[in-house]
Amino acid sequence: MEEYFGNELVKKFEEMMENNDEFYFDTEELEDIIVYYLELGDFNYADMAVNFGLKLHPNSLEIKIKKLEVLLEWEDYNLAKELIEELKGSSMENTDFLVCYAKYYSNLGNPKRSIEICKKALELNEEENFLNNFIADEYVNLGDPFNALKHYQQALKEDPMDEYSLENAMICFNDLNKSEEAIAFLNDYLDDFPYSEIAWSEYGQYYFNRKNYEEAIKGFDYMLAINSSAVGVYASKAACYEALNQYQKAIEVYEEMLELEYTKAFTFYKIGLCHKALKQPIIALNSFQKSLREDPQFYLAMMEQSYLYEEMGGMAEALHFAKEATLLNDSNLDYQKRLAFLFIDSGKFGESLTCLKKLVDAEPSRFYNWYAYSEVLMLVGEYEEAVTVLNLALKHHYRAELFYQLSNCYFNLKDHENGGESLEKALELDPSLITDMQKKYPYIKDEVKKAKAKAKVKKKNL
Repeated sequence: MEEYFGNELVKKFEEMMENNDEFYFDTEELEDIIVYYLELGDFNYADMAVNFGLKLHPNSLEIKIKKLEVLLEWEDYNLAKELIEELKGSSMENTDFLVCYAKYYSNLGNPKRSIEICKKALELNEEENFLNNFIADEYVNLGDPFNALKHYQQALKEDPMDEYSLENAMICFNDLNKSEEAIAFLNDYLDDFPYSEIAWSEYGQYYFNRKNYEEAIKGFDYMLAINSSAVGVYASKAACYEALNQYQKAIEVYEEMLELEYTKAFTFYKIGLCHKALKQPIIALNSFQKSLREDPQFYLAMMEQSYLYEEMGGMAEALHFAKEATLLNDSNLDYQKRLAFLFIDSGKFGESLTCLKKLVDAEPSRFYNWYAYSEVLMLVGEYEEAVTVLNLALKHHYRAELFYQLSNCYFNLKDHENGGESLEKALELDPSLITDMQKKYPYIKDEVKKAKAKAKVKKKNL
């Protein structure tokens, strides 16, 4: 980063702009200034430097090419096209121009043309690593992992320490379902570069994806031997032990990870899950509490506390933490279902209705959402609302259970005509449910005989 804070040319240029002075810079100096801003992502200053440079050196091809880079960053493709046409005659042997030219077509969604230009640039024997990666990326855009792989491998030959090329080569092997070739390639690479962190990481991930967790751990251990501060690798190694049901070892790895982390909430949460798997609820609860001390809004730890308190019989606490977690993650339907269950279990039927309403709105295709919603509405005596809900439910699910519920609502509302009709439909659809339904809805007991009698009359008249 020192170059960004100690660039004398940039300081001189910025002082000039601030004081409305005019200093002289040669083309190389201006190129350095423009490149500095482009790499920093400060395209406003890059544009100012380009425009000032063209005022001093109006015929400079190098500065005009930098202008083209800025236009592409601005996504000003009309002006970029005009400048490309102007430069084509004199710059087709200039690698920087050809890269911009290829980027122009890439940005416009024409990877084939972009590849053609990059291959022409390769003939100049400059920037081979960058150009091969560029070509490979364009083949990826074309859905051609075979040719993409060839160019990522070529890029890696030009710069064997290029992590980008290595990672993407492995992705291509995976896309091509060439697992044996992938591991052979990786082993060859590790023979030549045994201290490559990214290669050992890829090695570990390769075996993790294939559920060979013991071999994956070896890869992660090698990487940690090279770089013991690679926090993410501890997480991967711990996940291997979890997959092997070796939870105590996983905890030990997570505890090592805690020493390196700035934010520890998720790691305490993972430690809690391991203790939970080891049937150590009190220690697990303690870990989830530590997680919440690190991040008071970490709803995953809240919900896990809710589950643990439920297991230990602390239903009030289970409900409290489920409410807090759901409040922070309102769109999580699993949380809404759990909260509705806990409200119902604690006898707070009215409070469960908000959750149940969200469930039927979000998942109208799930029958039991409607069934539970209408059931609770009946429990709280909201029979008219239940009728409305059940009529909506029947548009999605034409099932006997809903007609039994509907008949119960009508009978409670003293609407015996609609109640009788609904009960008849329920009996037509599934008479085997009647015993259970009579236990649930005693009101329909006396009505069943009437409904069956009506049904017999209908059959005789047919």
